[in-house]
Amino acid sequence: MFARLLLLSVILAGRSAATPADSSSGLTEAIALYDARSYSAARKRFEQIVVSRPDDPEVNYRLGRLALWFDDAARGRTCLEKAARAAPNDARIQDALGDAYGLIAQKAGKIAGFGLAMKCRAAYQRAAKLDPRNPEYHWSLLRYFLEAPWMVGGGMKKAYAEAAEIKKLDAEDGRIAFATLFLAEENYDRAFQEFDEVMGRTPDDFMALYQIGRCAAVSGQDLGRGRAALRRCLQLSPPKRPGAPTYGNVHYRLGNILEKEGDLAGAKAEYAASREADPDLRPEKDLLKN
Repeated sequence: MFARLLLLSVILAGRSAATPADSSSGLTEAIALYDARSYSAARKRFEQIVVSRPDDPEVNYRLGRLALWFDDAARGRTCLEKAARAAPNDARIQDALGDAYGLIAQKAGKIAGFGLAMKCRAAYQRAAKLDPRNPEYHWSLLRYFLEAPWMVGGGMKKAYAEAAEIKKLDAEDGRIAFATLFLAEENYDRAFQEFDEVMGRTPDDFMALYQIGRCAAVSGQDLGRGRAALRRCLQLSPPKRPGAPTYGNVHYRLGNILEKEGDLAGAKAEYAASREADPDLRPEKDLLKN
């Protein structure tokens, strides 16, 4: 229904078990794999754990997120609705449930898709209401308003309002949010300008360098500057926080730029390096900010 509605957050996107899968340490291990973005291994561990903890909202939340990551939207919806029934006031679950409804809406018929889109928006709004100071839930609404048709509540004015909310909560995220909207409107100069001040103060800021590379990769403008910025990222350490771009993301964006420059062999090598750096990377699933 809306072709690019859900560029899902990097959900947050193995060892043999030495302890029972349903033990506390087993769950801790599974969550650690999930948080480390080892999604294939995490999914295997959570599938073992859910057998003995079928009603655990944390387990069903993680399984639901992983199902969405691996394109099993129906399973994701089932797990997340079950988690939501057990923990109706968990903002994370509501946000993920919005993702599930949105993914299914894309493949549904017009009437069913309309209803699912409205459920998607309602879940995102509930997440933001439950935890209004978490920028990620405002990102979900921004994505929705950016991509959804007007008849299901989409619109750039609403998307910019969410970007403003994000900026109030986190200045760095706010710059990325506004740059994302400028890119969507092909206002490329303003997208790059969001990071010029940062580069003037701290020229080795990983996030600003990465975003310059992303702007170049998406827009096709200033490709040389974007390529240099991403190459510098590979000499720095990525931020250690959920949702931050990894070396896998950097190599992927370098591949985008080299492809636009006509260097197909170089692009192929960068895409291979992206998969090697992050085997579970699904670039189409990343947040718009990545």
